Amino acid sequence: MQKLKQKTGLMFPVILFSLISLFFLSLSRVLLTAWQAEHVTGWQDWMMILTQGVRVDISTLCWLLLLPSLLATLLPVQGVLGKIWVFLLRVWLVAGLWVLVYMELATPTFITEYNLRPNRLFLEYLIYPKEVFSMLWVGYKAELAIGLLGTLLTLFLGWKLSGYAMRDLKAPKWYWRPVLAIAVLAFGVMGARSTFQHRPLNPAMVAFSTDPLLNDLTLNSAYSVIFAAKNMGSEKNAEEFYGKMPLEEVVETVRQASGRPDSFISDDIPTLNTTLPTFAGKKNLVILLQESLGARFVGALGGLPLTPNLDQLMQEGWNFTQVYATGTRSVRGIEAMTTGFTPTPSRAVVKLSKSQTGFYTIAELLERQGYHTQFIYGGESHFDNMKSFFLGNGFEEIVDLPDFENPKFVGSWGASDQDLYQMADQQFTRLHNTGQPFFSLVFTSSNHSPYEFPDGEIELYEQPEHSRNNAVKYSDKALGEFFAKAKQSEYWKDTIFIVIADHDARAEGKVPVPVDRFHIPALILGGDVQPRQDDRLASNIDMAPTLLSLIGADNTSPMIGHDMTKAVAPEYQRAMMQFDKNFGYLTKDKLVVLQPGKAPIGYHYDFAAQSMTPASVSEIESKRALAHALLGGKLYRQGSYRLPPATEQQLVSAEQ
Repeated sequence: MQKLKQKTGLMFPVILFSLISLFFLSLSRVLLTAWQAEHVTGWQDWMMILTQGVRVDISTLCWLLLLPSLLATLLPVQGVLGKIWVFLLRVWLVAGLWVLVYMELATPTFITEYNLRPNRLFLEYLIYPKEVFSMLWVGYKAELAIGLLGTLLTLFLGWKLSGYAMRDLKAPKWYWRPVLAIAVLAFGVMGARSTFQHRPLNPAMVAFSTDPLLNDLTLNSAYSVIFAAKNMGSEKNAEEFYGKMPLEEVVETVRQASGRPDSFISDDIPTLNTTLPTFAGKKNLVILLQESLGARFVGALGGLPLTPNLDQLMQEGWNFTQVYATGTRSVRGIEAMTTGFTPTPSRAVVKLSKSQTGFYTIAELLERQGYHTQFIYGGESHFDNMKSFFLGNGFEEIVDLPDFENPKFVGSWGASDQDLYQMADQQFTRLHNTGQPFFSLVFTSSNHSPYEFPDGEIELYEQPEHSRNNAVKYSDKALGEFFAKAKQSEYWKDTIFIVIADHDARAEGKVPVPVDRFHIPALILGGDVQPRQDDRLASNIDMAPTLLSLIGADNTSPMIGHDMTKAVAPEYQRAMMQFDKNFGYLTKDKLVVLQPGKAPIGYHYDFAAQSMTPASVSEIESKRALAHALLGGKLYRQGSYRLPPATEQQLVSAEQ
């Protein structure tokens, strides 16, 4: 070590911390890959993960240490200025090492939940420290302890090591310093870019597998989060990921793929179309959005025997057996159900700045037609920017945790589902008594990690008590109790209900888009809804037009979803899925997947076996998928996903 110190001189502290960081990051990558060995198909995967991983780590360290390395060649290490510089360099090195260590320690928990390394979701959760820390404290005490211990050890040992590294450093002759600075700058920039191509290193350059987790293991978690932050800052549009297409061609392709191109009526609002309601009258509408309830937890859809109440209700209403979510986050499910917006690689519109006002929602449409519009949530409605988005786009009333009086149980994410449904019943009764039709979005939370619910409410499916499966079972009990009460109410006969999930609990798989982990329940119930089992392929963006048709609402809107009360030919049935940076366009006979910087790939999807086999992709199929992937971003940026100005007749109707 002393010989290395003598030969490297001023660069010794940087080189020492770089070597330690490279060793730790490589060790972490080996352990993570061994833990997820079921995803690895052979030694080639190991080689790519480890060799390309070192490349990513070197790039990360060059970005992290380039500036202090350059300053180290130019600034003195003696005297008052030298002491200040030595202290700042020690802080920089130790803090950088801590970030790398902490992010790797946080990675197993994140992979367990999302099947990916920490990414933009990690940053988005940091905006809500109260809810997140409460969740971690209740359900992840061991992980918190590991993170704290790792932090303390890294800071203590790192500071001690930096003291040794900086001790008795000797500066080279003054005329060698500029030469050394130029060499550090040149090698640092080349190492950071890690390529002589036009663009510097990015995750797509080291991606080698159709399994997203394997590609993520090649990265390190600090790099993954910083890359996500950079993308969030610039809000990259889908064209930068998948390719370009003029708006006119996008719109024309989407219109033709809808199966009803003649229904589109505007050039100013390219997707504005009119769908006449199937049923007359004016019914209330209630969306019961279920947290993380994938089809694999629903017995009637071939899942675990956790939902006896929902299984029974599926025999009483209009049950869709092949509905697929647009994403893997609650805001993506909210986006689909309230706006019908197609998914994009950007954040959901609930959180984007240009969609906080003047953005289409079914609440705004129904408000114009005289409905009272409402959001009911057992937690804090500011979470994920829901309150701001809703109030700016047609929701008149927000009912959240502060409005609950003496709830039976309050967990990390708010009041229990039983409390939520009790509040919902009270609100529906109150609104029904006013004689004004109403629309209410009710969002559950009990089936969210750390899976808290009142003791003694269910016969446990498994141990420990606070597990996902037990939480599903509890949530189903609360749902059954609500409908038992609702069927006896005055509002039942005048209301259309939909029970639908926002997304599955965890999307994972060895393919770019694991279709089976987007499969969700969707059940429509109400006084006049007749029992039927519907096996047509659909997305949750199809549900809003369908519901508007069932309640007799005039639907002139920018939504491109199908009204499932009408016939939809098999060739026009489809679902769109955003899985991190990958976009999937699923039809009855093909899944087309778009990935950043790569050509489209295809799969045949067996709906019965829930399995995928590689397939070729035609130019028409590729173009159709690309058009739908680009549509949302283009409409968002030009502010054309909206309703036209309200007519005098609509305003009078709303006032009445």
